[in-house]
Amino acid sequence: MPAKLEVRELSAWYGGRQALYDLSVDLEDRTATAIIGPSGCGKSTFLRCLNRLHEEAPGARAAGTIRLDGEDLGAADVVSVRCRVGMVFQKPNPFPNLSIFENVAAGPRLLGVRRRDELDQAVAEALVHAGLWEEVEQQLDAPGTSLSGGQQQRLCIARALAVRPEVLLMDEPCSALDPIATAKVEALLARLRRELAVVVVTHNLAQARRVSDRTVFLYLGKLVEEGTTEQLFHQPTEKLTENYVNGRFG
Repeated sequence: MPAKLEVRELSAWYGGRQALYDLSVDLEDRTATAIIGPSGCGKSTFLRCLNRLHEEAPGARAAGTIRLDGEDLGAADVVSVRCRVGMVFQKPNPFPNLSIFENVAAGPRLLGVRRRDELDQAVAEALVHAGLWEEVEQQLDAPGTSLSGGQQQRLCIARALAVRPEVLLMDEPCSALDPIATAKVEALLARLRRELAVVVVTHNLAQARRVSDRTVFLYLGKLVEEGTTEQLFHQPTEKLTENYVNGRFG
């Protein structure tokens, strides 16, 4: 598959502390890429650089180039970047005091959609896409926070999908969920990875094997190895990768 995101010589800092060192990697379209590595290796920083959230942290900066379909995201309008490259966080974060409907409609409203019929369609399509429509169609006016944890996470995914992103970033999306909710999110990922580029950070190596087509292994802010998930887990080329995926450290 062609590269959707091209990352070249990406480095990142928090004040004087360097978190990423000259990462270069291609992230393919219609593919799920897992980002793995021990805590503190730069996984979440890498993810946040991809849609320019990293620059929002006090004292944070980044260097290098990230291109989406050949366009330099560093020179693009940041709102446009975050619509094209959506993100779902570790802990479900529905907008407080907003209904289920308004949570999903927030993105289309930001993009200028005002007609009620267009908003209704956008919300319904996003909730269907996120596998949540049948569970909430009779309670769209209820607060988003009234849903269970797993439903809230799928609501956040629907919110991201409502603006029709080309890339979906997911930072430990199941770490706060129970096994049943995790299975539902993983089933959703299995569908989404055939429709857009998905990049998912996970500490759970078994989950990385289940949900991804390709895997990137980071260690101490550096790219150690990348490849197909099958190859990286079963025939890694680097000893450090072999030790990590076999549970010898991490």
